[in-house]
Amino acid sequence: MADIDGDLNVLFASHNATLPPDVQGELQSIIRIHSVTPQELFYKWESYSMKMGSEGTKLDLKTARDFKKDLQDVLERDARSKNSMRSADKRGHGATPRTITKNAGGDLFGMMEGIVPGSPLNGVHGNSQKRTSTFETPATKKSKLNVFSSPGGPDTTPSQDVPLGKEVPFLQRANPGQVVESLNSHIALPDASSATPPTEPRIKVKANTDLSKFTYKPMAMKQSEASEILDDRIDSFLDLIQAHYNLEDGAFGNPASQSSNEIVAVGRIASDTSEGKLNSSSIVLETSRRTGAGLRIQLKLDKIKGYDFFPGKIVALRGSNASGDYFEVTEIMKLPLPPSAASTISDLDAVRAKLASTSTSAESETSPLNILVSSGPYTTDSNLDFSALHALCDRAASTHADALILIGPFLDIEHPLLSSGDIPTSLVSSPDTATPTTLFRTCISTPLQKLTAALPTITIILAPSTRDLVARHVSYPQDRLGNRKELGLPKQVAMVTNPVTIALNEIVVGISAQDILYELRREECMSGTTETNMLARLSRDVIEQRHFFPLYPPTARENLPKPAENALDDSSAQAMATGAMIDTSYLALADFQHVRPDVLITPSALPPFAKVVESVVVVNPGTISKKRGAGTFAQMVVKGRDVDAGERGSSGDGDEDAVEGNVGTKLVPHLVFERARVDVVRI
Repeated sequence: MADIDGDLNVLFASHNATLPPDVQGELQSIIRIHSVTPQELFYKWESYSMKMGSEGTKLDLKTARDFKKDLQDVLERDARSKNSMRSADKRGHGATPRTITKNAGGDLFGMMEGIVPGSPLNGVHGNSQKRTSTFETPATKKSKLNVFSSPGGPDTTPSQDVPLGKEVPFLQRANPGQVVESLNSHIALPDASSATPPTEPRIKVKANTDLSKFTYKPMAMKQSEASEILDDRIDSFLDLIQAHYNLEDGAFGNPASQSSNEIVAVGRIASDTSEGKLNSSSIVLETSRRTGAGLRIQLKLDKIKGYDFFPGKIVALRGSNASGDYFEVTEIMKLPLPPSAASTISDLDAVRAKLASTSTSAESETSPLNILVSSGPYTTDSNLDFSALHALCDRAASTHADALILIGPFLDIEHPLLSSGDIPTSLVSSPDTATPTTLFRTCISTPLQKLTAALPTITIILAPSTRDLVARHVSYPQDRLGNRKELGLPKQVAMVTNPVTIALNEIVVGISAQDILYELRREECMSGTTETNMLARLSRDVIEQRHFFPLYPPTARENLPKPAENALDDSSAQAMATGAMIDTSYLALADFQHVRPDVLITPSALPPFAKVVESVVVVNPGTISKKRGAGTFAQMVVKGRDVDAGERGSSGDGDEDAVEGNVGTKLVPHLVFERARVDVVRI
């Protein structure tokens, strides 16, 4: 029991605090009733928090009891659903019932009454049933029951006995502008009230990714190409391990071959079954054709104090296969990290001089860069007014933002109104003929045009999502949204791919719209790890693997959070989440570009945060609009890089953080994690 109490305090209590005894008692009761571990209970609590929204999910006695009741309700609904399916199966074994009429071989359902000679008229014969069809306009079950849809007939009324859930109007949202989490809060925010807007852009955008490679043809994947890409990834890490540890070629071997000699095996973590979650007994190591003929071998981890694995993780293991049945691991070798991003001193001086010349501060010092970051959806599930996007644009204009990074989805295909086609007439004059491009121009481009008119010097970055309705590229890695002119976007907008690595002046920023953190948390298998902070651990996995989406295969769609249900839809079919939609043949496009990014932006359904992990500022801005209320965004303030006399005078030999350059060229690391302040703010 003491172990359970300790685990509950670590998972549920805030830093250096303990849970109240009554709350801890409720959580222990849930563990006993549902036979779950504290870690599994924490996952269920996070899912419950995302469903209810962050406003009402502070863990106290009331919410703990509500959480317990919700788990019981879900269990009862599942039981009723299973019972109804069994009953339907039993009833389905009989023959299909047929209507028996006197004129056998004639009109089976009375559709030809009074039209064909010999068919009875309504009410003429006693055995003729009165037809009840009113020949209404056909409509799907969803649209007939949706309060926002066109009426299907005079008797179509929305069901009132299905709860819609409590939604907070945007203008009545709680605590707008409140800082939820802050990183490097000692760095002062720029005072926009005493400064005038800049007269020219202060940020120069450069893509470190070859965007033209993302124009590949999707849904044309060949199995041979996919296997080669997966093998190449293993082989590239083998070369990195060999160079980092100065190993000879003979130190590596095939873990699937029986031998008592200790070797180093490099491969991919996988599961021995295609179903279920990875666990300690199902972990296998998959080799490449170069190192092990593509074979898989089970791993025995009894001699390892702790491990943190997930499907697709590339690992280097030291051990032996004496029995031929399994590979006994004696050491998990630490993977080398990518080098830190760096620039020449002359380039940093040029950037600082440009910022000083365009500084609007009343003081002589250079004004820091002001960057806003947000992720979709940009409106709640009940409307398409995009109030959160309008508020964000107002915030960018009032604070004289230098850059605005917008990450999709913009028009979310999982939005109930968009998926059903029920477009309000207030948005488009003719909803029946409206196109996704028309909606994008109205809902997204219009507020961006107003922002650029008020602040012409701003730089706007648009990164798509696989859930974007206007995206023509359906798989990940994903090409840009489309033609800027066709979408009605202003010239200040730079459209990028998903994922992408860009440079904002000297700052290297990595952006990926795919929720890798949530999927890693769901698929990971760990034991005895020293990293207690889940968000930092997941972020470190992404950085160590040098890939924006290292999980392979991705989480199955049926295991992801379901899209928002239309509360007025009584259909039994439940739509599935879009998922990662991985195109394996082009997974290399999601690799890190030679260096660690200074800033890694990875939106996730997990709680928003800003942390420094391995000298990388990792930011999850959260979604700016939740299903039933307002969400959060991130504001990043970056001071200029000061190069001191010691850095200018030193030779730079042995500087591990500096990227190797040409001989005689002095490179210094950017150190953005020391000079950047990140605030997660309620919109």
